[in-house]
Amino acid sequence: MAKRKSFWGRPEGIVGGVLLGGLLIGGGMLVSSFLTAILTFLSTTIGLVVGLSVLGLIIFMALDSKTRALVGFMYKSLMRWITGMFIKIDPISILKSYVDDLKGNLKKMNKQIYQLRGQMHKLKEMILNNKKEIKSNIELAGSAKANEQKAQMILKSRKAGRLRDSNVKLEDLYTKMEVLYRVLNKMHENSAILVEDVTDQVMVKEQERKAITAGNSAMKSAMSIIKGDTDKRALFDEALEAIADDVSNKVGEMERFMEMSEGFMQSMDLQNGVFEEEGLKMLEKWENESTSLLLGDAKEDILEQANSHSVEDTLDLNEPIKQPEKMGRTNQYDNLFD
Repeated sequence: MAKRKSFWGRPEGIVGGVLLGGLLIGGGMLVSSFLTAILTFLSTTIGLVVGLSVLGLIIFMALDSKTRALVGFMYKSLMRWITGMFIKIDPISILKSYVDDLKGNLKKMNKQIYQLRGQMHKLKEMILNNKKEIKSNIELAGSAKANEQKAQMILKSRKAGRLRDSNVKLEDLYTKMEVLYRVLNKMHENSAILVEDVTDQVMVKEQERKAITAGNSAMKSAMSIIKGDTDKRALFDEALEAIADDVSNKVGEMERFMEMSEGFMQSMDLQNGVFEEEGLKMLEKWENESTSLLLGDAKEDILEQANSHSVEDTLDLNEPIKQPEKMGRTNQYDNLFD
């Protein structure tokens, strides 16, 4: 599940860190340039009073939690305003753009699933035809042996052996394609659920955010912080940003897998019965990676089913693509607003 980023991990925090670093460097250079004048000023009575006042203010701000919180709030608000001038940081707008990306990816993924299904039907037919040819050649080899046709027996036996070796490779390829097919199906199903969950959250939380924003001005937020209360709008936005981060990672994983599956399918030439090893290596690398945000615990089950020879795990290529069932299902992001 999504985790909330700290201020420094968000775009406005990065901008704030760069700006703060620039101010410290600039301030240090300025102090070093006028060090003699500053020391001369501090040696006077007025300079000493001003210097002690500034030092006292800094110590007070460092020790007083409410003052620190207020200064932090003002700084963060300023950084958000500056960052918002050239980067989209409004979590609702970001989530809406991710929903559009997901819908577009779902259409592409749906097309990939049907293309892969067609390739698998062709490959299955090739394997079955090879099996028929193997059986036929073995029978012909047996008949040639009975008739003492040694040359014909050797020819048919070797052909059966070559076809058997070819089928071993083709069946291994089919297993890899089955993994790909099962994963694409599950990713499609989970991504459709993700679209529904995020769309629901955006629809509900957009209205809630407007209400919170309307009744929670910058001045009220500052006063709440002085009183030691939490900034409701900041907490609400943090939860939305956590959703946006989680969706961003899942969209990225979805797009990477689609690129890999497309490369895998392009590496195959079933017409001539050949395929590139690079395509298989890409899929094997993915299989060996530890976790999948979109699949979760289902990844291990998918790999186990694809490599299983049991009847109940047999893949039905004619089964329709699964669609999410909304009834009785909770939204995966509701807990972030508790």
